[in-house]
Amino acid sequence: MQLHDALRSTGSVRRFTDAPLPDATIAAILDDARFAPSGGNRQPWRVAVIKDRAVRRALGDLITPVWDEYSAISATGRTPFTVVEPAPYQLESTRAGNVPNDLIDNIETVPGLLVVAADFARLAMMDAVLDREPITGGASVYPFCWSILLAARARGLGGVITTFLSHVEPAAAPLLALPDNHGIAAMIFLGTPVHQPTKLKRRPVSSFANIDRFDGDALTD
Repeated sequence: MQLHDALRSTGSVRRFTDAPLPDATIAAILDDARFAPSGGNRQPWRVAVIKDRAVRRALGDLITPVWDEYSAISATGRTPFTVVEPAPYQLESTRAGNVPNDLIDNIETVPGLLVVAADFARLAMMDAVLDREPITGGASVYPFCWSILLAARARGLGGVITTFLSHVEPAAAPLLALPDNHGIAAMIFLGTPVHQPTKLKRRPVSSFANIDRFDGDALTD
């Protein structure tokens, strides 16, 4: 597959066949993904490949309430868990019931499950001094996560990056023996897709790219 095609057609896969995902394949995917860029080439990522069904179920039980709340907030038309004025709807969201989710409900049998953590000691958090939530540290770990999906796609596989587990990191940490000064960046599901999405919908470049300033003329072709 050409890089151009991979970038334009790698969508999120949330339903998988029963085809197994051998350790050798996961290792090969990670062997490709490790070439992702990171600040200072410090490669702050750690990966736990979760195979134990009991651990998988425990992780699923932890993220089920997070998913339910996420769904309830989404139903209001608002962005879930935003740090911008979240108070008016957070209490409302706690009234949600259980919302079906194929990934979580079948977490024991998903072919591949990875938890990616980042070592804070290896992250240059350039915006940590600002009076807002820091985001720049993610630049050194999420390219690695995305490279995992691209490496999977190159092998006819698919997957999805989720961050629900980060919301309950204190409870998940003992289950995973999360090292000190590390944070959970993502949980990645992998496998052979029931359907490989290729027709993705994205906003045009002119809607988000401007010349010289964020309020400048739109960049067009």
